[in-house]
Amino acid sequence: MSSPRMITHVVMFRLHAASPENIDRARASIESLRMGIDGLRSLEVGVDFARTPLSYDLVATARFDDRASLEAYSKHPRHRAVLTVLRELSREVAVVDYESGAEPENG
Repeated sequence: MSSPRMITHVVMFRLHAASPENIDRARASIESLRMGIDGLRSLEVGVDFARTPLSYDLVATARFDDRASLEAYSKHPRHRAVLTVLRELSREVAVVDYESGAEPENG
């Protein structure tokens, strides 16, 4: 029997203006979600250093207990408030959600 799979939620942001102030504001907004949301096990925020034409400015990677935890997070009032800030700052967003944390079965 396989163990329950965690959910990894990855969000990449291209900002309208990738100034240090806007990057700091976006990062601080995302990092404010770190504590106090049930089912959120980890949250990492990274800032791109390469600055290539294909680069996004900022990435957030969150891990959740399960799909229900991700769903609850998406509706959480604190998450909704952060979305308001990020929508103001971002010109483009890309999201990937996937199951992680379980060993693949050999077949």
